[in-house]
Amino acid sequence: MKLKVLQKDGKETGRSVTLDTTVFGIEPNDHSIWLDVRRIQAAARQGTHKAKERSEVAGSTRKLYRQKGTGHARSGDIKSPLRRSGGTIFGPRPRDYSFKVNRKTSQLARRSALSYKATAGAIQVIENLQMDAPDTRALVDMLNALGLAGTKVLLLTGDVNLNVYRSGRNVPKLQVINADAASTLDVLNAQVLLLCEGALDGIGRVLGGGEPAAKPARKPASKKAAKATTEAAE
Repeated sequence: MKLKVLQKDGKETGRSVTLDTTVFGIEPNDHSIWLDVRRIQAAARQGTHKAKERSEVAGSTRKLYRQKGTGHARSGDIKSPLRRSGGTIFGPRPRDYSFKVNRKTSQLARRSALSYKATAGAIQVIENLQMDAPDTRALVDMLNALGLAGTKVLLLTGDVNLNVYRSGRNVPKLQVINADAASTLDVLNAQVLLLCEGALDGIGRVLGGGEPAAKPARKPASKKAAKATTEAAE
């Protein structure tokens, strides 16, 4: 898929880029997307919830009345979970909700999300942004020129540029992220992906579909093992 490179004022530069089909043109895998989004959202949970249990509630440990002969249910102290203001049975405790997803699954999820956006025609490419100082008005004017005002836009930059980030953090519905740091959830939450030319290199570096480098052969554990390997090869 070829896309025209646009200037900040919305005009064409006369150049075009070709999107890598191994990143932007695959058959999306919905299950991998679900797994990766669930991982991201779980890792974002604070997990600081806590309810006091029976041993943690303030109160006396005295048995309120005798076990038998009252006609009431058997009851212990005032901290019993059966009583008002008593402890909570199996209440929530602080915990870590994060879990691991395989690296290849996470990469497949991001490729799938990018492929969905490419199929929907929700990707635009602009020339690299250079800012010597934060300028929010410049980014707002650029979005207006590109017809993206009021749209949820994910701006992916090629290099970390603090001035671009600081310019966009106060613009509603605009998120500025370095290309190799954008997650599956970031891509899915945006209505339009606005890619700088340099961002394509960053995406290709992280998600590129090139053949993986061959793993170096393991060294034999001992001289005897090396000798046996040599004899087997002969």
